[in-house]
Amino acid sequence: MSKLALRNVSRTFGSVTAVDDFSLAIEEGEFVSLLGPSGCGKTTTLRMIAGFLDPTRGTIEMDGDVISAPGSSLPPEKRKMSMIFQSYAIWPNMTVAGNVAFGLQVRRLPRAEIQARVEQILDVVQMRHLRDRYPAELSGGQQQRVALARAIVVQPAVLLLDEPLSSLDANLREEMRYEIRRLHDEFHITTVYVTHDQAEAMVTSDRIAVMNEGRVEQVDAPRALYARPRTRFVAGFIGRTNFLDGEVRDGAVVFDHFAIALEQFEEAEALSGRVSFSLRPQSIRLLRRPPAAASGSSVVQGRVLQRAYLGEHWDYAVRPDDSALSLRVTARPHEVFEVGEAVWLELDPRQMAHLR
Repeated sequence: MSKLALRNVSRTFGSVTAVDDFSLAIEEGEFVSLLGPSGCGKTTTLRMIAGFLDPTRGTIEMDGDVISAPGSSLPPEKRKMSMIFQSYAIWPNMTVAGNVAFGLQVRRLPRAEIQARVEQILDVVQMRHLRDRYPAELSGGQQQRVALARAIVVQPAVLLLDEPLSSLDANLREEMRYEIRRLHDEFHITTVYVTHDQAEAMVTSDRIAVMNEGRVEQVDAPRALYARPRTRFVAGFIGRTNFLDGEVRDGAVVFDHFAIALEQFEEAEALSGRVSFSLRPQSIRLLRRPPAAASGSSVVQGRVLQRAYLGEHWDYAVRPDDSALSLRVTARPHEVFEVGEAVWLELDPRQMAHLR
């Protein structure tokens, strides 16, 4: 039995469908991110899980019991969930320790137990030395740690996070991604995390549900999502990629002025007619001379159009000869090619994801 299950959930606001036939099962202790651009329905979905909105259609279940249905939902305070908002929503008139203790006091736990649990969680989030500070005296990252501690200390059945790092600067966001994942690995709380940031989702999640215009495009583990996107939207939203459109004929996939033998593709039997692929920039090699014959690779001549040095790598734009395509290629810092230089592109069809 899944810890949390959304079954054909939809939510409309007048004539606008914000969430459309959303289904997802989340297992006990799993960390799942809802990822997508602004307006895709991810926050609306989270608010339905929390009980702030009723679904227009479908149901939401926790431990097999229906907690949300059209016109009949369990109130948020009875769901045993904790939610962290973008603004943190910590009490400005309470100290760090007071904020963390608040939820336990509402539950009328014994004073000694409250104190012990507060001290323990402050140790975990590395905030014990600031227990008597007020929120105005804390940095953004420290306030976020207080919000996490307050949410976790009550031992919720499900933890909900709504773009909790969006107000932090880039360095703090990177630090807090790993902190959120560390806390999850320690406490194993079933977690639903909403974000539009691909890196956040990739670092923190066991699985990612990519949403687009209210619908789920793909649900998968981060690595599978990146390497094997199923749709053009997912391929383009998760990192950078090249889109290659071709046609299957005469035992090959024919692209714009070059072809690759059909037998070289992993899903050769599924390919017919017009086809599209996603090919990541780092899956293409640039060479100054044609490589020795190698099984499974395809070589195309081309010319460098543009380049940018980004410290950790070069970013090249390369056009295959006589083609209208411009392929993005990522190369290591020492692999230096000049604009206008003739090159060979080595493509691995096994790393080309077939888009449906």
